[in-house]
Amino acid sequence: MLGASMAALVLSASTGRTQEPAKPATPGIAKPGTLPVEAFAALPEMEKPSLSPDGTRIAGKRGLNGKQYLVVVPLIKDQGKTAVVPLAEKVDVNWWRWVNDDWLLVGLGAKQVIQGEEYYVTRMLGISADMTRTTRIDWDRSGFRADEVLWVARDGSPRILFAKQTGIYSMEDVYPSVFEADVSTGKVKRIASGQPDVWDWYADGQGQLRMGIRYSDTTRQKSLLYRRTNGESFQTIARANGRKDESILVPSIFRADGTALAIDDSDGFDSLYEVTLPDLKLGRKVSDLAGYDIDGIIANETGDDISAIRYTDQYYHDAWTDARIKDLQAQVDKAVAPRRAEIISWNRQRTRFLIRVAGPTTPGALYYWDTEYGNMQFLAWDNPQIRGQRLSPVRTLRYPARDGTQIEAVLTLPRGRGDRNLPLIVMPHGGPFARDAESWDWWSQYLAELGYAVIQPNYRGSSGYGTAFAQKGQGEWGLKMQDDLDDAVAWLAAQGIADSKRVCMVGASYGGYAAMRAAQRDGKLYRCAVSYAGVSDLQSMKRYDSRFLFGKTRADWLHKQAPDYHAVSPRFGAASMTMPLLIVHGKEDKRVPVDQSRMMVAALKAAGKPVRYIEQPLADHHFTRSEDRLEFLKAMAAFLAEHNPA
Repeated sequence: MLGASMAALVLSASTGRTQEPAKPATPGIAKPGTLPVEAFAALPEMEKPSLSPDGTRIAGKRGLNGKQYLVVVPLIKDQGKTAVVPLAEKVDVNWWRWVNDDWLLVGLGAKQVIQGEEYYVTRMLGISADMTRTTRIDWDRSGFRADEVLWVARDGSPRILFAKQTGIYSMEDVYPSVFEADVSTGKVKRIASGQPDVWDWYADGQGQLRMGIRYSDTTRQKSLLYRRTNGESFQTIARANGRKDESILVPSIFRADGTALAIDDSDGFDSLYEVTLPDLKLGRKVSDLAGYDIDGIIANETGDDISAIRYTDQYYHDAWTDARIKDLQAQVDKAVAPRRAEIISWNRQRTRFLIRVAGPTTPGALYYWDTEYGNMQFLAWDNPQIRGQRLSPVRTLRYPARDGTQIEAVLTLPRGRGDRNLPLIVMPHGGPFARDAESWDWWSQYLAELGYAVIQPNYRGSSGYGTAFAQKGQGEWGLKMQDDLDDAVAWLAAQGIADSKRVCMVGASYGGYAAMRAAQRDGKLYRCAVSYAGVSDLQSMKRYDSRFLFGKTRADWLHKQAPDYHAVSPRFGAASMTMPLLIVHGKEDKRVPVDQSRMMVAALKAAGKPVRYIEQPLADHHFTRSEDRLEFLKAMAAFLAEHNPA
C-alpha cells in the first residue's frame, strides 16, 4: 500500500537529440510595460541543475509544453541523447542527486491514506543516467520517512548511507535505522538499528556513522550520541533541556585530525568554530560576518573540511577557502559585473562547473565552465521570455521602526516611473524565520512591471540578523512584527518615494497571514490585501502541526510567537475588516492546509465583508506549477487595478 501512487512517477522514458544553445544576446534594458504576465509566471528553464561527478551530464527538472520532466542532458556530443522522464502530478519530486557517473538518486513524496488518516510518505528511487532503468530503494520495508541520505561514496561506486523508518505500527519500527544501499541494484544492509527517540543520524566524509541526536517531544530533553568509527558503541557526550531553551552544539564537519567544525551563536551571531571531540569545546573562530549570521558551509572533495562559507548580507555569496576556486570565482565576477555569478554545481575533481549568472533585475542564464579550456559556454536562459534583459532596479535600505529597531528591507522601484510618490506594495516574506535579499523575485518584478514600488521588510523575528533580532519577534506575531511593516510605509512616504494613500499588502504563508492581519487592524493604512496560502487561525494551525513529528515542540514554538492565538488570528477579526481581500490557496498545500483560507473566507462572508477567493485544485505551497503562478498573477493584477490602481 505504501508508495503505490509513487510508482506512477515513471510514466515512460523518451529520448531526443540535444540542441545546440543559441548564442546569448548581449544583456540590455527592456522597455517598460513590454513584458507579458506569462513571462513572470514561467518556471525556470532548468530547476536545480546538477553536474554529474565526471562533469559530462546535467540532471535537473525542466518544464516542457506545460509539463514537468526530470531530464539528463549530455554536455559532450558522444554522450548520447537527452533522457526524459515525465513526472506524475500527485507525486512530489523533492530532490535529486548524482551517486556516480551512471546513477541518480531521487527523493519522492506523496500523500497516502493509512487507516483513514492522511500522511505524507517519502521514498527514494534510483534512476540510471540514460533513464532506462529504475530501482526502488527498499520501498516495501519502509515507514513514513525513508529518504534521508547521510553519505554518498566518492570512489565511483553506487553506494550510499541513508536513514529510514522500517515500519509504522510499532515504535521499534518508527525510530529510523541506518542502511547502506547499492543504488544500481536496490540492495540494502543495515548499519545501525534505530534507537528510542533518535530521529537524526550523521555520517562523516568517509561513510562512518558518527552521531545521532536523541530528542523526546514529550520531555523536550535532547542528547547527542557520538562515536569515532562504525566499530565503536555510541556514547552520550552532551545533554540539553529544551524547556529551558538549552541547545546542543552539533558538528557540521568531522576533520581528518579528529577535530570538528560547527556553527554556533555564542557571540550573538551564527559563526563557524573549530570544536574538539568528544568534549565539544569551542576553539578558534574560523569565520563570521559582521552584523549577519553565516548561512552554512560547502564541504571539500573528501568531506573532511570546508571549501567555502555561505553567507548573505545584501545578497547571497560563497566565500571560497579553496584558493583555486576562489580565484575562479573572482575571474567570473569580474567578467559578468554588475551581474552576479554563483557556482552551483561541480564535478568530482572540481575542474568543471555550472555557473548561474543573474541579478536582482534579471533572471539570468546557466553556463558551463571547463577550466581546461578556460571559457564559459552558454547553456540556457533561466527564463527564455525575459532572457538577459534588465528589469526594475533593486536596492537594500534600512529604516527605523517606531521603537528604534533598525529594519533592513529590499526595495524594488518600477522602471521608467521615477522614484517619487509611487503606489506601494508591502510584501512581507514567509517563515517568519526567513529573510529577503537582493535576488531575482518574480513576484516583486511583476508588481514593479505594473507600476508599483515594492518593499520587502525583514521585520523583527527574521533570520540572518543574529539571535537578539530573532528573539525580538517572540510574542510579536501580528503586533510589533506588524508594526515593522507599517513603519516601512511611513518611512517611504517621508522620503517622498511612496504615496501613503495608495498602499496594499501582498504576501504568502506568514506573509499571507500578515496581509490578512493588516486587513483586520490597519484598515486606515492599506487599501486592500492579498493573501496566498496564509494562516488565519493559529489554534487550528497548532492542531494541524500536532499531527507531525515534534508536534509538541512546534506548539511550544508557536505559543512563544503568539501567546494569545485568538487575539492575533485574522479569522476572528473578520467583522472588523474594512478593506477588500483577495485570498488564493492551493488544495495540495501540505505546509498550510487549505482550510486556513476556507475558514477565513467563510468568516468574511458571514460578516458581510468583501472577499474574492480562488482555490487552485493542483497548487502546492511553493508555486511549483506555472499554471498556478499565471492564474495568481492575473487575479492579483486585476484586484490591484480595481482597488489600488498604479
